[in-house]
Amino acid sequence: MLELIRAGGWPMIPLLLMSAVALGIIVERFWSLRPARILPPGLGDEVRAWVARGKPLEAAHIDSLRSTSPLGALLAAALDVRQRSREEIRERVEDVGRHLVHRMERFLNTLGTISSAGPLLGLFGTVVGMIEMFLGILDHGIGDASQLAGGIGKALVCTAAGMLVAIPALAFHRYFRGRIAGYIVDMEHEAIRLMDVLDAPAGSPAPAAAPARAATPKKR
Repeated sequence: MLELIRAGGWPMIPLLLMSAVALGIIVERFWSLRPARILPPGLGDEVRAWVARGKPLEAAHIDSLRSTSPLGALLAAALDVRQRSREEIRERVEDVGRHLVHRMERFLNTLGTISSAGPLLGLFGTVVGMIEMFLGILDHGIGDASQLAGGIGKALVCTAAGMLVAIPALAFHRYFRGRIAGYIVDMEHEAIRLMDVLDAPAGSPAPAAAPARAATPKKR
């Protein structure tokens, strides 16, 4: 492995750095986008039952809800303006939702950049290696054909390394995008159900809980 890295030359250094950054982002996003952290089980039902009882909602309780999770922050945003019209509540939920999506997509642009730049940087390293090899031929002649083939093989190491960095980065970038899209759908569903409870007369029973849905979307 070390021999291959040395064969690739100095362009292998940024490729190795990019691979380390991509690995760190993937691990961090897996931890931050856990279903239990984004959509705590039963939180939506608990909040709807809380509202349906018709008791006064204290600011401290809403702030506590906001700090629990992104879903809690979205539901708290609806409760902040619960006395307003449904359209105004929807606008507040959409505004807060955009901020939550931006937070959930943290580092994904960097991961996408790595997936695009990896092959280009690998190709650049190969071109640099080929230039150096042909300059050597210009100075010393072709010599042994096997040495020429070995030089070409070493130059192609950077291209292979660039693909090894880019393919996992691209795959996980698309995977996290799909997971976030699934979370958005579930969070919108919970917010709409809460708005239905807010529209209902005070003291009326909360709607029956919908069948449990998987927090993680299906792979695309």
